[in-house]
Amino acid sequence: MASSSREDEPREGASAAAPTYAGMADLVPALPLETRCPPFALRQYGGFRLPEAAVLLRGMPALHAGFAPRPDDVLLASFPKSGTTWLMALAFATAHRAAHPPSSGDHPLRRTNPHDLLKFLEVGAALAGRTDATAAELEALPSPRVLATHLPYSLLPPSVLAANRIVYVCRDPKDVLVSSWLFTRGASAGVGVDTESFSLSEALELFREGRCFYGPQWRHVLEYWEARAAAPRAPPLLPVCCSSQVAGRVVDEIVELCSLEKLKDMEANRSGRRNASGIRSDAFFRKGVAGDWSSHMSPEMGKMVDQAMEDALRGSGFSFSQLINSDEPRLATGGSE
Repeated sequence: MASSSREDEPREGASAAAPTYAGMADLVPALPLETRCPPFALRQYGGFRLPEAAVLLRGMPALHAGFAPRPDDVLLASFPKSGTTWLMALAFATAHRAAHPPSSGDHPLRRTNPHDLLKFLEVGAALAGRTDATAAELEALPSPRVLATHLPYSLLPPSVLAANRIVYVCRDPKDVLVSSWLFTRGASAGVGVDTESFSLSEALELFREGRCFYGPQWRHVLEYWEARAAAPRAPPLLPVCCSSQVAGRVVDEIVELCSLEKLKDMEANRSGRRNASGIRSDAFFRKGVAGDWSSHMSPEMGKMVDQAMEDALRGSGFSFSQLINSDEPRLATGGSE
């Protein structure tokens, strides 16, 4: 059952790590373990359940020890399955529109999965066990760098927070749950895990309890929302990538290039192709339709998710229903927001 208070769930390890995360190898085995949420073993650290090997043991130590942010870096932050792949495509096309005109028939997005064009701060080289290569690969990227992360706000390096160039995208928890479940079932084979027996009911219970990949979702969103609210000039929580400095024609070309239907049909993203992490490229693309959770869950299951979020967020000043129904600028998939 989901907690009725934001403070009920202890944040094990929240104050145990040094800024360099040099002692993680000794700390991680003592952290609470969750093995029911495939495909990775998760450990609870700082109030969140993170992949044990790729993130806690390799990615985060490498990030905190060696990452050097630049003034023009842009960081795309999100909870997994919240529109990350599409946002990455939009951001790449916008940031590199001069070098790669979106109308070009040889645009990188026409031949490369977005996850292979942008680097995740805490995974990538670390996922392959090449921790020493993470900082070097990030440093080799030309400016302006558009980077991505699923890390909670509280676990980002202070140097990244000081740069304050973060774009955060969030999504209805019910859609996140369904998309996560389908992605897990479709992508786990690439890392040698059989998830055919992993039911939506099981995924729902784990999601409600925050025992999921980078979970709990409500706390992940809340941290960025609180940081955004505290900023002197707070940007929208669901920002539009294409700024007013981009010519209208180019905006149209970027929207056309990055439509989900077009991206799904690119050769690099079709069934059978795998990205650099070994995950099937087509697993990153589904419908991108808000409210499609109702095609997979009953209204009663949807109410269970809503109630869990409401209970967990009570007293915080934030609610998903308020955000979803607000007039804030939001990203649109070319059919639904």
